[in-house]
Amino acid sequence: MSDLIAKTAIDRRIADIINPVIEGLGFELVRIRLMGGRTRTLQIMADRPDGGIEVDECAAISTAVSAVLDVEDPIEENYILEVSSPGIDRPLTRLKDFDMWVDYEARLETTELIDGRRRFKGVLQGTEGDEVLIEIEEGGEPLTIGLKFEWLSDAKLLLTDELIAEMLRQRKAAGVVDESQFDEIEETEGDEDEESDTPATKH
Repeated sequence: MSDLIAKTAIDRRIADIINPVIEGLGFELVRIRLMGGRTRTLQIMADRPDGGIEVDECAAISTAVSAVLDVEDPIEENYILEVSSPGIDRPLTRLKDFDMWVDYEARLETTELIDGRRRFKGVLQGTEGDEVLIEIEEGGEPLTIGLKFEWLSDAKLLLTDELIAEMLRQRKAAGVVDESQFDEIEETEGDEDEESDTPATKH
């Protein structure tokens, strides 16, 4: 499991517990984060293997995950469980994500400096072996570079008109679109304030 899915030791431990449950329901774990604060929050992002997850499906995952966490009890403090979809400007946490979203803009960050920089913004060009390809602008010219997947500390799609249009197309094709949710969308730098698709469950 990559650090993009579960960064800390406790995240990885929880992921090992809940991953079989999520996969058993026919979904995939996209990202897990145990956040600090007065009351800790366990954020779980899940998706279908081919993309697209609905609110009631997040609720089903929440119920199943909550049950197994109550038994295993990996978190000593009280916490709130939030299960959500990856959202439009989604995090990219699996190698296949970079192939699924070719030609869309993304921002990648690496753990170490690569040619004097850690942040790379550009257009995804898929993968080659264990490398993520991204077209960046260098000296006013487009340049495609490869970054090893294991080097990445963070990666997410950037909110663009093209991305919103594609998400609308996918949801219309699936017959589950509500265009009102796309009326007022603002890009945020952090993920901590993202709203979950299901009511929070306290533990």
